Parts: sequence; C-alpha cells; structure tokens
Amino acid sequence: MEKTVKSETLTYSVYENYVNTLKNKYPELKIATCGKSVLGKRIYSLVMGEGDKNIVYVGGTHGLEWLTSLLLLEFCENLLFYNQIGGEIAGYSVKELLKNRRLIVIPELNPDGIEIALRGASACGKYKKDNFEACNGDFSGWSANARGVDINHNFNADWYNLRDFERASGISEPSPRRFGGFHPESEPETKAITRLCRNIPVDMLFTFHSQGEEIYYEYGKNTPEKSYTIAQVLASVSEYTLVKNEGHAASGGLKDWFIEEFKKPAFTVEIGKGKNPLPVSQLEEIYDRLGKLLVMGMVL
Repeated sequence: MEKTVKSETLTYSVYENYVNTLKNKYPELKIATCGKSVLGKRIYSLVMGEGDKNIVYVGGTHGLEWLTSLLLLEFCENLLFYNQIGGEIAGYSVKELLKNRRLIVIPELNPDGIEIALRGASACGKYKKDNFEACNGDFSGWSANARGVDINHNFNADWYNLRDFERASGISEPSPRRFGGFHPESEPETKAITRLCRNIPVDMLFTFHSQGEEIYYEYGKNTPEKSYTIAQVLASVSEYTLVKNEGHAASGGLKDWFIEEFKKPAFTVEIGKGKNPLPVSQLEEIYDRLGKLLVMGMVL
C-alpha cells in the first residue's frame, strides 16, 4: 500500500490535504463537518461503515497532542485499504466489521490549538495579543483552543468542582492549558462533539491523548459495569495500564461527560511516553502497539 498518511508535522493544510486525498482515493469514505473551531476551521468527521452500532474515536483535543491525530488518520487509511481489497486487520475482516458497525473518527477536535502549538503567534488570529500575554510569548506548551480554553476541561461533568480545583492551582483565566472556560460547553469545539453525540445514538466513545501509555475507563456511579471488562481487554492487547481518575483529570473531560450523560462506555487512551509533543518518529512504534486496540474498540 502506498501510504497517504506519513510521519510528518500535522499543520492544518497538511491535515486537510490528507482528508481530501483519502476521500478521493476511497469514495466509500464519508466526510462531514461536525462544527467549526473558534477561528473557523472545519472540524472534520470521517465516517466508515453502514451498521447500526456507532463508535466514535476523537483525537487532537490538545494542541501539543497532534500525534493522536496522525494515529487516527493512519488507522482510517488502513481500514479503508483493507476494506477495499477484502483483507483483515488483527485477524478481523474489515468488510465484516464495517458491515455491522459505523466508525466515526474526528482526528482533530481542536485544529486551532494544534496550529498554535506548531506555528505560534501567527496562528492565533484575532487572539494573538491575548494569547501572547497568556503564555509570555512562549507557545511551545500550548494545549488550549484559540481562546485559551482547555477543551478537555470544558465538558459538563462536575465542571464547577473542576473550576474550583483550577482556581486553587492559580488558573482562573484563559491560559495555554487547564483553564476550563467561564461555563461548561462554552467553546464551539466542545459543542461540536457534544452535538454529534446527542444527535447520533453513539454506543461507545474513545478519546485519544498523550502521553503515559494509560487507559482511563471510569467516571463515578454511572460507569457501566461492562466498562472494566472492556478496559481489561484493551489493556491486554496494548500492554497499557488501567488508571482511575484523580486530581485535575478527575472530571470535565469528554470521557467523563459521555459516561455521565449517556451511561455508556467511554475510554481515554494516553498514547506513548515522553514529553509532549511526542516526536513524530514515535508514530509507527505507537501504531504497532495500538493497532489491535483500535480494532478491538470496534469489536467489543
């Protein structure tokens, strides 16, 4: 297979080129826009399969974590290729998988944040001055969206307690990371994924972050009983560690909101190890480790 998705820096123009090239190469791929970012970038969803079971994979929530977007794009390309030739991935027929379920992949939930993390002040648009002051001109640690809101702190899952935790940590205004906004679901990126999940009967959701080689699977009393069993399988095939929520990671996230609102399984997978942004040279090693987990997310 001649690969479309390559191990390279994922600027938004490169990302859009990948999406369009995959669509042209594989006409069965459906491309939709589930929303737009603060600066008007399209938040693409890549849809494969025709089944009644809907599974959602989300990457690129934090600016520094764009390797998750490349990981999901590579998985999409592999699914499309093996579906076309009638092949298997991890021992499963891709045609059979896609006949019985629909996979919805959002590789970049936060395209503005990724572009800012890669290009700095020039990618901030009208928020250039505010963002420059928020990070003292150092954009190397930028994880938030263009308004300085951490998308994964902006979901309505114990958001007010998370806000108090942020304030106790000295974060009470737009910041490169960990500011959850002035109210839950304040950001268009947050609204894009919550609207999608409310409009489509999503059966299971996975959100991919970096780093730590960990899997989070629970959120309070609404965690489905089968979540732990599924998480054990995912941990087994990836050799990642199962972790429970704590501290600033204990609420406010997409996984937490999905479990709270729908009482269905959702998982956060922290890919790779090291310091964000993980080097693109790690992509193939991470994919080799997680390829089966990505398939099992569709199977279980």
